[in-house]
Amino acid sequence: MTVAAMEVDAVGADRAAPKFSFNVLQLIKTAQLQHGLRLGDYKRYRRYCTARLMRLYKSLNFKHGRGKYVKKDITEATVTDVRYLHVVLYSSERAWSYAMEIKSSGAGANARQQAHLIRRLTKAAKWADLLNRLCSEKADSRTGLEALAYAEQMRGNLLLERGTDWETALKKFKSARKIYDELGKFGDVENQVMCRQRVEELDSMIKFCMYEMGRSELKGSDLLGLSTQEGPAFDLLQSKLEAVMVEARTQQAVSMTELEFLGRKFPVKNPKTRVCILKGQELLKELEATVPSNTEKKLSTFDKLFIAYHDAKRHIRDDLAVAGTAEDVREELNGLDRTVSSILLQRTIERNLILVTNAKARLARAQKGLREEKGEKPAKPEDLVRLYDTLIQNVTDLSELVTSGRETNSRNLSFAKDLDARRLGFSAGRCYYLSMSYNVAAKYPEAYALIRRAQEHAESAIKSYSQSSVLDESVVKDLKMLAEDCRAQKCLIHARAVTEEQKSHDTLQKGVGSLSLSKDASKKEEAGYLLDKLDVYESVLGAAGSKEQPRIFQVLPSFQSVPCEPIVLDTALNAIEFPSLDGRLKKEEKKGFLNRFFGR
Repeated sequence: MTVAAMEVDAVGADRAAPKFSFNVLQLIKTAQLQHGLRLGDYKRYRRYCTARLMRLYKSLNFKHGRGKYVKKDITEATVTDVRYLHVVLYSSERAWSYAMEIKSSGAGANARQQAHLIRRLTKAAKWADLLNRLCSEKADSRTGLEALAYAEQMRGNLLLERGTDWETALKKFKSARKIYDELGKFGDVENQVMCRQRVEELDSMIKFCMYEMGRSELKGSDLLGLSTQEGPAFDLLQSKLEAVMVEARTQQAVSMTELEFLGRKFPVKNPKTRVCILKGQELLKELEATVPSNTEKKLSTFDKLFIAYHDAKRHIRDDLAVAGTAEDVREELNGLDRTVSSILLQRTIERNLILVTNAKARLARAQKGLREEKGEKPAKPEDLVRLYDTLIQNVTDLSELVTSGRETNSRNLSFAKDLDARRLGFSAGRCYYLSMSYNVAAKYPEAYALIRRAQEHAESAIKSYSQSSVLDESVVKDLKMLAEDCRAQKCLIHARAVTEEQKSHDTLQKGVGSLSLSKDASKKEEAGYLLDKLDVYESVLGAAGSKEQPRIFQVLPSFQSVPCEPIVLDTALNAIEFPSLDGRLKKEEKKGFLNRFFGR
């Protein structure tokens, strides 16, 4: 064979070399969700990437020397197995997860830690660029496109954290978004869903970059929707967005001069208090925009809202401490404090109502015998009783707070009446579930009394709501359903109580009827008393097949005649003269003068 022919065969062999193929996005998403990032644990995911790299190095026999580290570069000639591409991908993921670990721990505020974070992101971007170059030569077209999108996003994350070149970061994010948008049009449903999620993440990055560049009409407060999104990609934006939101609130606080509640306006002069109140109002808008089924997100938003209003109360108390004896200033600050406390109690009631709805759903699943979701315990009636106790206390505190001011207008009184109606509704729910707990314990008289009281409270609450100025149709509907349930449960509890009483009566009558307190003269009865007839060899069980109970001992024992003790009357005791015993007593010796003097 000639040299030219050999060269042609070599070229043909290179052309016939198969291209590697693997789904980059699906691989990293699966690894992230299964190893910590579902809960935001970047440290666990970094450890997984390290362990995964160790296994890949060992399986490929791609070791960096023994004892002394000798770096081995991965080039196009090195990639003879798809696992080499996995090594590059997990190296990038490990560096990125290390950077996110620093970011999530809050250490990024330190200059040294911030520099360390930038170095990790730079390393992640370099590994991603290497993956892009290798996949463009050694992988098929789809894998190459995914690697390109991954590299563009990693480079954009680096530029976003640096905050110096927003235009280049915007180009990187737009390039990655376009690729994922096209890839989401093909493949199976799972791949399309993952690509759509990645597109939504990149849209948030693009909006923020455009805001920083001034090309967007968004305001700082309009970025609140971006800060509420969750996921590994959004964690990088949190500190940036928080800084923007603080700046926007500070600008809005200049125009905010008063807080209105129930027709009264209270001046807010402290800028720190204004910022906290504005933050609470923004979080309230976020709550209204959240899907009702997303309970976890709502509860986490409530926690942030409580922190904001508690900070506002703290600033108000600081102002009261320095107000001195100025009555007008102190009156304004006290009114503002009551207003913030009232808003805080209102939101607390809303949060507890969400917990009640969640507990009712879990209790219904437990009654149907369905399994709870992982990490949840089945609810009990006692849990709902405690929640309703808390709601009743919240409503009572809010009513006292609203009517405690010096100036009480008609709106305050109307609001207090509405709170009384809500208290009746909560009392009805408390009695209902307390009755359910007694019913489970087979304490039917107590359960019946409580279910009647629950029905009375529910009907009273419906009447109060019908006379209220603010009529909530959903609350009235729930109360009517509760009254119907009380009526049905009342009949069921009464039926169970009667049935249980009849059963106990029949059992007692049968048991008493089987007892025999008299001793019959028949031979069978006499032989039945085992202890009295030990000399008789006869069974106490009766005839074969007999349903009579064996009689071992007589209940109650028969009476026996006992001789009476004689009666003695000692009537002659007082007339008897007993002999003198003086002669038997020991006589006392007489002592002389000297004996008495010496003590003898």
